[in-house]
Amino acid sequence: MILINLVHNLISEAIVQAKTDGFIPRDYNVTFTVERPQNKDHGDFATNLPLRLAGILKMNPVAIGERILPLVTGSPQIQKMWIQPPGFINFSLSENWVQSQVDQVVTLGDSFGNTDFGNNEKLQVEFVSVNPTGPVHVGHTRGAVLGDTLSRILAAAGYDVTKEYYVNDTGNQMETFYQSLYIRYKQRFGHNVNMPENGYMGDYMIDIAGEISEEEHKILSLEESEGIRKIGKIGLSMMLNRIESDLQRLGINFDVWFREYILHDNGHVTDILNRLIESKNISVEEGATWLKSSSLGEDKDNVLIRSNGSPTYFAADIAYHYDKFANRQFSKVIDIWGADHQGHVSRMKTALGALGLNEDRLIIILSQLVTLKQDDQLLKVSKRSGDLITLPDLLDYVGADACRYFFLSRSPDSQMEFDLDLARKESSENPVYYIQYAHARISSIIRLAEQSRIDIEDGDVELLTNPAEIALIKKILTLPELIESIAINLEPHHLAHYSQELATAFHWFYRQCRVISTDVGDENITKARAKLVKASGIALKRCLQLMGMTAPETM
Repeated sequence: MILINLVHNLISEAIVQAKTDGFIPRDYNVTFTVERPQNKDHGDFATNLPLRLAGILKMNPVAIGERILPLVTGSPQIQKMWIQPPGFINFSLSENWVQSQVDQVVTLGDSFGNTDFGNNEKLQVEFVSVNPTGPVHVGHTRGAVLGDTLSRILAAAGYDVTKEYYVNDTGNQMETFYQSLYIRYKQRFGHNVNMPENGYMGDYMIDIAGEISEEEHKILSLEESEGIRKIGKIGLSMMLNRIESDLQRLGINFDVWFREYILHDNGHVTDILNRLIESKNISVEEGATWLKSSSLGEDKDNVLIRSNGSPTYFAADIAYHYDKFANRQFSKVIDIWGADHQGHVSRMKTALGALGLNEDRLIIILSQLVTLKQDDQLLKVSKRSGDLITLPDLLDYVGADACRYFFLSRSPDSQMEFDLDLARKESSENPVYYIQYAHARISSIIRLAEQSRIDIEDGDVELLTNPAEIALIKKILTLPELIESIAINLEPHHLAHYSQELATAFHWFYRQCRVISTDVGDENITKARAKLVKASGIALKRCLQLMGMTAPETM
């Protein structure tokens, strides 16, 4: 049950009754919020409804609250409702109901936190999608973690989620990659050839060239153009395999790897161009074909087909997104792009609108820049130079769990520093260690209970009255609400913060309440607390799984 939704519904029903009674004008659109007060003396939930009505009703908010409160129907989950100056209606949960939810969490097990909010709506999340001209580096990794975690949470919220990687395997950058690899290959066999200024200089190009067998492929015996094409296709396949392998190390697997060349070979780009011509949003100037974006609200028009007849990346991207909606029937598409694509957002939405699609169905999240910090110094990354910090480098140094947590812990619209030294610390300063240590401690307690033959299932949860016990249960019960909230607002970084709060609530409970006791008379409270520990482990493991992290049983 989503408790905040319950309170919201109780208030909404009271508003309907107040309109029926003539207290609130029938045609007035009432807006209000329900929040969790920071001050625990103010209960578990509070609504600002009386404050929001003060202007239209010309009354003191407290007096409004006194008129509204009797209209709020009771609920087994709610123990108390009252007016809190300067004009809130506050709610506190029933302690008996809170206690009973420990049994519910244990019964649900690994499905705890799941909701049917999404109603199996078909969503696509497209992320990473970097050109296969080099390995995944730390700049890409932030978007990778964001996309994968968001996909996991959306699935938990009841959506039918497809994770997709868009492979940009055509265009000028791929041609440059092919040529660069061909040159590195010739250099390997002693040819005196130089890389172009715009070539890909990283050592990974030398590594790829070194793995391609001349005996098997006979590349140097071919005409140069044919040799470039052949080694390019081999290198592309190797690079995609490397990208997939590196992402799998991070715990990321895609449902679909969509190849851009299909859009060209199957005529999708031509079809989109014809559709735009029919919509009269196309112009031809100096031999190039333009989308008349300026007449659709953009600052300038955008080239679709160059004067030499080759389509632009933009044209293929329009065809790709049209395919998502029109052909594959996704109700919504969430793209996660790097901050350098900010200028591409509005023109992509404009193009979809020109094709008759609702541009609001495309949601684009921009992932801001990342810097790595080590020994109080910032490290830089560059894709074409040799100074490239790759995902495998990062995984080798801090591990996948720290990599995922730290990238997830900040909102994607904020730039971040990744503290490598902190990520490696085995102390409570490191949130990854702190959270996973809580799970390991939980596992240790459960093992001890089993060894002591304590029947956890027989625990009477009504014995859980200590403030630390109640606070821990309440924190556990916010997980379904959090999952639904993230699904609505697409802000998965809140899960990282919640996980740390949950670990803190457990550690506090552990310090305040002795769990396994062999003292005479402690048998019943031991069973009850062991059951709460089990429920805590279920919730914490769920958080770690949604973040794509491991839940260690020993540390």
